[in-house]
This record gives sequence, structure tokens and C-alpha cells, in this order.
Amino acid sequence: MQARELRVPDAFEFTPRSFPDSRGVFVSPFQGEAFTKAVGHPLTVAQTNHSRSRKGSIRGLHFADVPPGQAKYVYCPQGALLDYVVDIRVGSPTFGAWDVVRLDPVDFRAVYVPEGVGHGFVALEEDTVISYLCSTGYNPSAERGINPLDPELALPWAPELEPLMSDKDTSAPTLAEAAAAGLLPQYSDCVARYEKLRAS
Repeated sequence: MQARELRVPDAFEFTPRSFPDSRGVFVSPFQGEAFTKAVGHPLTVAQTNHSRSRKGSIRGLHFADVPPGQAKYVYCPQGALLDYVVDIRVGSPTFGAWDVVRLDPVDFRAVYVPEGVGHGFVALEEDTVISYLCSTGYNPSAERGINPLDPELALPWAPELEPLMSDKDTSAPTLAEAAAAGLLPQYSDCVARYEKLRAS
């Protein structure tokens, strides 16, 4: 498995080797040893999530309060999507930076989103499925969001598609509004969380 750190530090793309034959294909989208080698600590899985989306659906940008935050390891077993990570950690040297990775069942890439980093995706095909491995369980009181269409972020959400969004995401604050309201994670808290995980 190949690992590549994204433009948002501490976030990674993983590309596994696939094994096709006359019956189909076998692939292992998550491999603990390769993950630990790249990230510096194992991934604790407390919950798995699964969603299916219509073409043009945008989900995100989502994050959780740190500590503890919620790290995610995501891949796409059906359809295709563009997966976005955004550095929303106040005090980070790359605050506001973002990166995007195409996920699909052709290359079977996966993305690791660390605690404190914003995450979202847009479905490029009908019935696109995304699977998540999550480091903590769902905690509604700690869940936050940024408006994915924030003009200052100017994320390229497949402009040829008509965006489909939830009311929650449509009404979410911009990055600047969330920062002014004190809703964003602190970079120092995130770094402390990563160091704690690497030391455990």
C-alpha cells in the first residue's frame, strides 16, 4: 500500500494494491500496518458509517470538537466521489489550505482525515457509496460544520453538477464566521491529541 501526505498536514491518501482475476477483484482498502507506519499511530475504530448519495450530493464540511475529535478513514466501494480535506485548525501554519482526492472502486484510494480537520465530499455518480472508519462514536453535541459553498474557501465542488445539500449544511457558518464564534479547533489542541495517540 502506498501512502501520501496531502497538502493539509496530518491528512493522508492511501492507495492499496488490487488483485483482479476472472472472478472479479480483491482489495484491502485499510491496512493497519501501513496506516501506522504513515500516520505514526494505529487507528482505533469505534464506529463505522455508510452512506449512499445521489449524483451531485454534497456532504460536509464536517468536524468534531477537539479533544477528542473524530478521525475518519474513508473510501468509496461504489460510484465515484471527490473527497475534500480542509485545514480549519486555528493557529495551523496551513490554516485554510485544502486538498481533494478522487475516490472510486477503480483505484480504491482511501483518505485519512485526522481530528480537527474539516471533511466533505461530492458524489459524481448516482448511488455513490462512502464507507467511514471512525475513531470515536457519534456525539451530536460535539458535531460542527462549515458551509461547503463558503466563497472564501472556493472549493471546486464539481461545478458541472447541480449541488444537493442538507438544510444543516446550507445554513452552516462560513469559515470566518465559525472562527469568530470560537467554533473551530485549536491547532495546539489537535497537535496534543496526535502526540498523545503516538505515545499510547
